[in-house]
Amino acid sequence: MDIFQAIIIGIIEGFTEFLPISSTGHMIVASKFLGVSQDALTKAYEVIIQFAAIMAVMLIYKEKITFKKVALWQKLFVAFLPLAIVGFIFKDQIKTLFTVEVVAWMFIIGGLIFLLLEYFYKEKEWHISDVEAVTYKQALWVGIAQIFSLIPGTSRAGATIVGGLLVGMDRKASAEFSFLLAIPVMAAVTGYDFLKHYQDFADANWGAFIAGFIIAFIVAYLTIKLFLAFIQRFTFVAFGIYRIVFGVILLIYI
Repeated sequence: MDIFQAIIIGIIEGFTEFLPISSTGHMIVASKFLGVSQDALTKAYEVIIQFAAIMAVMLIYKEKITFKKVALWQKLFVAFLPLAIVGFIFKDQIKTLFTVEVVAWMFIIGGLIFLLLEYFYKEKEWHISDVEAVTYKQALWVGIAQIFSLIPGTSRAGATIVGGLLVGMDRKASAEFSFLLAIPVMAAVTGYDFLKHYQDFADANWGAFIAGFIIAFIVAYLTIKLFLAFIQRFTFVAFGIYRIVFGVILLIYI
């Protein structure tokens, strides 16, 4: 992987990780177009840029990463468990789904779900607007919804945001819960991948890796900030349309 490829993939990771448009799907497609082989060294690089994305969300929500917020993190842990359990049990079967065709169909299905949800969704006074007011039951349902993100192209952010909206959170609270939930999820995934590929860092192009880390961090930080501002004024319809168009283009290309 050269520095140009590293920067492009770093930008894609930073921009798509926290949006409901599937970072994994975009990474699979981008790697294919850039001619980046899915070898051990690429996996090692993905560890680096995923860690950068974690650092970005932790910086933004640093005031919630304290012992005073134990109750919130207990709920996030409850939401994390379903994905961890199902992902560990079916990890080998999940690997077989990593194809461009699966990504394309999940983009389209996810887009349709967002459009249908926004058609029926209405902000109500009883909707939770404070992420710390989320109940354990709501957290569990969001965690169950997150299981669908194991299918490439679904989007972890998309699945958790949809789950949050369906159980009574408003758009901002569902997005923030999704961002915070990304910390334990991505920390677990990154840690697991690091243990599998740590020996591959010896052969790394560190100039490309460091550039990718910095780019992914900056882009992820700005994307979260802009996304929060966006959903204060708009709905998720634009993301639904984008997903459908992107999925259709992929199917035509296939």
